[in-house]
Amino acid sequence: MRILLSNDDGYFAPGLTILAATLAARGHDITVVAPDLDRSGASNSLTLDRPLSVRSAPNGFLHVNGTPTDCVHLAVTGLLPQLPEMVISGINHGANMGDDTVYSGTVAAATEGFLLGIPAIAVSLVHGDGMHFDAAAAVVADLVDRYQQSPFPQPMLLNVNVPDRPYAELGPVEVTRLGRRHKAQDTVQTVNPRNQTMYWIGAASGAQDGGEGTDFYAVAAGRVSVTPLQLDLTHYGQMGAVATWMS
Repeated sequence: MRILLSNDDGYFAPGLTILAATLAARGHDITVVAPDLDRSGASNSLTLDRPLSVRSAPNGFLHVNGTPTDCVHLAVTGLLPQLPEMVISGINHGANMGDDTVYSGTVAAATEGFLLGIPAIAVSLVHGDGMHFDAAAAVVADLVDRYQQSPFPQPMLLNVNVPDRPYAELGPVEVTRLGRRHKAQDTVQTVNPRNQTMYWIGAASGAQDGGEGTDFYAVAAGRVSVTPLQLDLTHYGQMGAVATWMS
């Protein structure tokens, strides 16, 4: 299978390297197009105010001076001689669950593939010290094998979160919904040497909606969370109320 890999941690990230090697070892044709820098939190942004360059690293990975979305968009719309049969983004070092998916560059890279009509998977290694990227890579390889044996009837976008533990110690895969977090922690203020106030975005808080059936719950129990995502943002439940309000 022709697979396009990307991420938001940069082309040099260990999770990307391990994922590429794992999938190649199972006989897949792998192309990597990833950002030249860490672009975490870039979401679905496209670079429209300057041209983009594509360079090749010594290991053959291609890197772009842009966002994760740029990488996949360029690859699919003209950079590659053949369209990939699947887009995989990751392995991110850190969770992308619940509200995180709105901001995540990892999810955004997979989303761009999905928007362009290609099945896509975003994968993240949750918490821990990043000791078991190999386990997350094996989970993804298993999903790719399953897809090859039984193709999904339409393009899918899966958000996968894997606990940071050995493959043999992972619980079963659980199909989940996105949970919800509390609001972010307060913005952190500091003063620079020029006596100017500077701001850091506060860290994410714990799960507000993390009950059974959510991605938070599955991962906390040591299971792999697989959440199918969609991109229709229409709030159908409010359409009637807004129509009445507008009349």
